[in-house]
Parts: sequence; C-alpha cells; structure tokens
Amino acid sequence: MAHVATDRIEPFDVVVVGAGVVGSAVARLLSHYDLTIALVEAGPDVGTGTSKANTAILHTGFDAPPGSVEARLVARGYALLRDYAPTVGISIEQTGAVLVAWDDEQASTLTTLRNKAQANGYMSAEIIDPVEVYALESHLGPGVTGGMVVPDEHLIDPWSTPIAFATEAVANGCVLLTNAQVVACDSGDEITMLHIVDGRRIAARFVVNAAGLHGDTLHRMFGLDGYTIRPRRGELIVFDKLARPLLQRTILPVPTAHTKGVLVAPTVFGNVMLGPTADDIDDRTATGSTRDGLDGLLAKGRRIIPALIDEEVTAVYAGLRAATEHSDYQVSDDAALRYVGLGGIRSTGLTASMALAEEALARLQSIGLTVVDRETIVSIGLQPLGEATLRPYQTGGRIVCHCERVTADEITAACAAAVPARDFDGLRRRTRALAGRCQGFYCLAEVCALTGWPVDR
Repeated sequence: MAHVATDRIEPFDVVVVGAGVVGSAVARLLSHYDLTIALVEAGPDVGTGTSKANTAILHTGFDAPPGSVEARLVARGYALLRDYAPTVGISIEQTGAVLVAWDDEQASTLTTLRNKAQANGYMSAEIIDPVEVYALESHLGPGVTGGMVVPDEHLIDPWSTPIAFATEAVANGCVLLTNAQVVACDSGDEITMLHIVDGRRIAARFVVNAAGLHGDTLHRMFGLDGYTIRPRRGELIVFDKLARPLLQRTILPVPTAHTKGVLVAPTVFGNVMLGPTADDIDDRTATGSTRDGLDGLLAKGRRIIPALIDEEVTAVYAGLRAATEHSDYQVSDDAALRYVGLGGIRSTGLTASMALAEEALARLQSIGLTVVDRETIVSIGLQPLGEATLRPYQTGGRIVCHCERVTADEITAACAAAVPARDFDGLRRRTRALAGRCQGFYCLAEVCALTGWPVDR
C-alpha cells in the first residue's frame, strides 16, 4: 500500500526521510532485504523537490574533483543507472556531449579538463579543434576556439527515475508516507521517534537522512552539525520540439569553480533545454523564475546557438540544488544515533543516486544494521516516456493530450498505479500530459473528466 496514515510505535528497521531520487533509491535497495522500511516525504508525491527540476543528464563524472566522494559515487552511479534504466522503462539516450570553449582562456583549460577526466577513470574524452566542433554541431554561434568530446554522456528521464525507485520499493514492502514532514525527533538507546507535522509518530531503529534542501535541518534535529544548505537556484528554459534539429548532442560550457555553467541539451522528450542559472539564495521555497534569470539565459543561448532564440518556448521553470559551504557531498554516519546522512547532494545526485543507495546501505551495516536477502524480489516496469521508444499512441488508443500524444489509458493507469499521480504535477511527470506546447489549454478539461479532479487541484 503506497500511501497510509500511521502512528506506528512498532519500529521500522529503517526509515528513509526524503523521497527524492536519492531517498527513493535508498528505499529501493533496502527493500531487497528482509527489512521493514518506510519512505517518508514532506511533499505530496515522490520527486517533488530538487529531483523534478534538473538538467536530465546522466553524467560520466568526467569533470568531478578527482578523489572526491562525489567523483567516486557519480562514476559508480552512472554505471548502475545506465544499466538499470532500460530494464524498468526509464527512457535513456546516449547522445554524447561536446564541451565548447569560446575564448583562448577557455581553450587553454581543455587539456586540464581532459586530464581531470582521466584522473577520474574516464579515458574517452577527446580534444578537438574549432573546425571539428563545427562539423559536429553546425548551428553553433561564431567564435568557438576549441572543444572536447565526451561521447558517453546520456540523456535520461528525470521524472520516471524516482518514480521507478519508489514503485519498486513499494512493490517489495516499503511503506511510503507522503505529506509527512518530520518536525522533531527523539533518539533513544535503541529507537528513534520521528514526529510528523500532523501529529503522527514513526518509530525507527535506523534513520537515513535524504531530505535534500532540508537535510541540514534534520541533521541538526539529531544534534549534529557540519554543513548548512544555502539553496542554489537554477532556472531553465524549455524550447519546442521543432528546435530539436538544431543540435545532435549536449553542448556543455567550460565549467567554473561555482557552477557547471549554462548548457544547451536535447531531452528524451524531444525538446531542447537551455540552462541552468546558478544563484545562491536564502529562501528554500523560491522556485519561481525571474526576469533577470531568463534574460541572462536567452543572452547566453543566443551566443551558443543563435537560431535557438527564434524557436517557441514551451515552458520555463526553476529548481533548487542543495548547495553547502563545502565543495563535496556531505555523507556521514553516527553509530550511537543509528543515523546515516546524505547531505549536500547537488545537481549530480540523479546520476549518483544508486551509488548513494549503496553507500547508505554500507554505512548502515557498519553501524549495526543486519541485512538478509529477500527470497523473492518483485520487478516493476513503467511505460517509457521518451521519443526514442515506442509510445502507446502508436499502437492505438484515444489521444487526450495532443501536444505530447498521451492516451486516455495512460492517464487512468497513472492514477491507479502503486505510486499514483494525485495531482496535475504528478500526472505530468508520469505521462507528459499537460506538459506540451499548450500547457494544458486544450486537454485540461478532458484530463479532469478522466481523473475526476477539479481544475484547481
């Protein structure tokens, strides 16, 4: 049962706080063992925080700081998720990427970046000259001074990934609790009692903190310190599918110490994405787009691919990354508290998610959790949402959302799933309905008729 109300005093073996892509990955892996697991999410659905608003790229980790926790986990997570995604219906495409230098100073750093890639164990990065860059991407603007090809970068569906993880966890006995913000905890000698905002209590033998933007708050509830999250807002612009022929692969900038920079990337859904910005802010709820942010993106996009700016914009959105004062992930454990913390997981968290789950399991075992394999692990499968795979409308069915070609059967199935859509945002992430060029203007009434939801849900 995916959504339950509980005041459970009999403790769960492990409670995972935060049902973003990282927490859901942890719950999925733990559900493969003979344990009682709860996945607790403050929001109304899985993947409603940082996980729903990112650049949707499966990174090789070529540019991560060598020797860092992030570099190790991104490299491992890349391999795990690349292999897992096709088995459960997460759309993934290997388009590769080209990192583009726009002046002599940037071009001079390409050798350093290639050496960094090799230090991270990635040997396929290749430096190319401007003529070769334009041969790969003919729509780039003038002024390219060099480039580096990274052939193994992938596009991935960022919405289906946490949904798949959570669905597999629930199928194997995990209890998913949504609208369940943790506001306090009491740690005893053997049991931790988590207090939920609505008065519920959840008892746990072990706790994993995957609370994303609020990870430091939960960390301090356990009496721990070490990092403070200051959100980094990233605004993005999504262009119509007619822009897709303008590029063949992801166009990456030369990164800085602060950010990976603004990229132009295709998506598995057939659109083109421009962004993100990188603005450190104090408000952990400020996910609105800004005029300055969008203007800045358009100016950079005009330089990268001038013709892109003439294309229609389908949507704009902003996401917040859990940036801290540290340059690396903040992964920790405390045996006395029976606690594992996965903090400061920034934009690479999607790629690293399955490796972070392995890290959490290893740390739980190191502080006393005993695990025994389940005799049977239930497999799951989602309907792939990407354009490179067969879509349901191609084999029949009544189309409801014509922009994204979503059928009525897909919508009803999403609402009846083990981890179901319960509002329009959840439906978008599971079907692409309402996410197209008309943003629901044409199909909203019929979607409401199918779901029984009011327009303002």
